[in-house]
Amino acid sequence: MRRKRAVPNTIAVLVSLVVIFPVYWMFATALKEPGRILSATPEFLPWPLSLENFRTALTHGPFLHYVRNSLLVSVSTVLIALIVALGASIALARFRFLGRRAFLVGLVLVQMVPGSAMVIPLYLMLRSVGAIDFVPGLIVTYMTFVLPFTIWTLRGFVAGIPLELEEAAMVDGCGRFGAFWHIQLPLLAPGIVATSIFAFISAWDDYLFAYVFLKSQNNYTLPVWLVSFQTSDGIDNGATIAASAIFSLPVLIVFLLIQRRLVGGMTAGAVKG
Repeated sequence: MRRKRAVPNTIAVLVSLVVIFPVYWMFATALKEPGRILSATPEFLPWPLSLENFRTALTHGPFLHYVRNSLLVSVSTVLIALIVALGASIALARFRFLGRRAFLVGLVLVQMVPGSAMVIPLYLMLRSVGAIDFVPGLIVTYMTFVLPFTIWTLRGFVAGIPLELEEAAMVDGCGRFGAFWHIQLPLLAPGIVATSIFAFISAWDDYLFAYVFLKSQNNYTLPVWLVSFQTSDGIDNGATIAASAIFSLPVLIVFLLIQRRLVGGMTAGAVKG
């Protein structure tokens, strides 16, 4: 039995090392002294350790202000997407109405459209309503890409919950909302976690729409802040790598904390319904 597992385990370890190595190299490079970053000889262990690159990154512009903007945009996108997607997924899974199949096909087709192809149409739409350089306008933009995936995934979870559970709760005295709150919502937790992380990462990592739609530095998010290390005098490689490491930390920490729920939610939502 152990011999049968040896080969797939070895392959899994090798793939994991290949995937993890760029992340390790980023943090290792950020901890090197600024003069050693462009060394011709690779140094896999950053010794002696230096925090100079992190100090430069954190003092470059109003860092905490950009963090606040990114958190505001990302968290708002997640909350609004979940509220809308929960209602839409329940309607698609529990009710039969005219145009339901066409709507489901539309959800799939929308996810196939590359985001870069939507920059000009979205820019014109936001400009027509005066939402350029307006943080809520950026949140609405992210919603157009997050909602289809969120609705589709949660619909699979709702369809996998037996209708008899809700009917039994309503017979016992729960109303429609009570059955949702006490029965459906706890069972939807893995799907909510999976879609929340997807929505958060989509909003947190985006650079293209934030750069195009936000004009004033006061509204910049962290991805736009990262580009500010490139100036006419050159690129501060150490500070840029340190800023990238700081930028990636929240996503890495959240993913490590809930990775089991995330993987379980993605796979369960893919096969149900």
